[in-house]
Amino acid sequence: MPVFTVSEVVGRIRDLLEGDPVLAGFWVRGEVSNLSISGAGHLYFTLKDEASQLRAVMFRSRAENLSFCLANGAAVLARGRISLYERDGNVQLYVAEMEPDGVGLQAILLRELKARLEREGLFNPQRKRPLPRFPRCVGVATSLEGAAVRDIVKILRERWPLAEVVIAPCAVQGDQAPREIAAAIERLNRYGGVEVIITGRGGGSCEELAAFNTETVVRAIFASRVPVVSAVGHERDETLADLVADARAATPSAAAAMVVPDRREMVENLAGLAGRLKASLGQRVAALRLRLLHAAQSRVFTSPWEIICGRRAQAVDSLAVRLERELHGRLQKAHAALAVLGARLDALSPLKTLARGYCLCRDAATGSLVTDAARVACGTAVEVVLYRGRLFCRVEKTAVDDAN
Repeated sequence: MPVFTVSEVVGRIRDLLEGDPVLAGFWVRGEVSNLSISGAGHLYFTLKDEASQLRAVMFRSRAENLSFCLANGAAVLARGRISLYERDGNVQLYVAEMEPDGVGLQAILLRELKARLEREGLFNPQRKRPLPRFPRCVGVATSLEGAAVRDIVKILRERWPLAEVVIAPCAVQGDQAPREIAAAIERLNRYGGVEVIITGRGGGSCEELAAFNTETVVRAIFASRVPVVSAVGHERDETLADLVADARAATPSAAAAMVVPDRREMVENLAGLAGRLKASLGQRVAALRLRLLHAAQSRVFTSPWEIICGRRAQAVDSLAVRLERELHGRLQKAHAALAVLGARLDALSPLKTLARGYCLCRDAATGSLVTDAARVACGTAVEVVLYRGRLFCRVEKTAVDDAN
């Protein structure tokens, strides 16, 4: 049979404890006793129940994160690992974090749910939608019995009476609240025309606000097709509904003021804008009037003919002189050419021949020229054309010149 040293035995026991995956990280419920704080700030205490007890230590780096004051007799939930303190041979719980029992358990579950939903992207700020500026229909998912619904309706009516308010009643605390809140949000989505939804309640304890920390409500808000404003009446902590909603308001009244504009502010803003517009238009008109006055005093308007037509009129006059001169020259040339042609025509005119004593003889019946006496019978009526006038004669005798 082998013989071991004490250190070897303790080491093997330590290895067995630390090799157990369950004991490497778990939660344990117990009552604190024998609490002591070392000079270095480490916490040493015992966790016990009705039948057993377990030594525990929480080092200062971990103890500084405690959210409550640890005292003997406190019921707690502690998360840590089991190992063996080799010097004393004692089994110890090395505590990493600790919460008060009851509330602490809910906080643990809530923290785990938040982490899981965050990994899925439900709290991603980039998916949050802007609220409509002037909603025509506001949906409200809350209880009809609390003051929250009255506050919301009152604020909506005072600030923006143009908006229709549609209320989907639901429980806001108790076991049925998560399912009813989710159903109310879905009904408002199906209603049609709802542009923004307010869901929430007045203030209360953590237990009373628990419905807005449930996965059912978170997923209903995430699935909403219209923006959702979370209006849970508390300011110290954020609920999961606050994280997934498109906007968060500290109270239901604040949510109502967030989703609609204030008509009185709008009237004041419009009055201010009207005043600014009037002043701006007045300044613009004054500037244009001054420009018009300067333009009216310019030479373009005081001497328009000189400015607009002066140079062009001078050019027109110059062109008119050139045109007149050109036309006169061309007319002189035409007259000269006409005179030459007239002289040529005059030289060829039969009247010149007639003026020298010659005449034309025509057959009075046919009008044809008589050029051969041999062809004219005695008694034929003829017309004799002179330089001036005509003679109507009858042939009494003809003679033919043999030389021709």
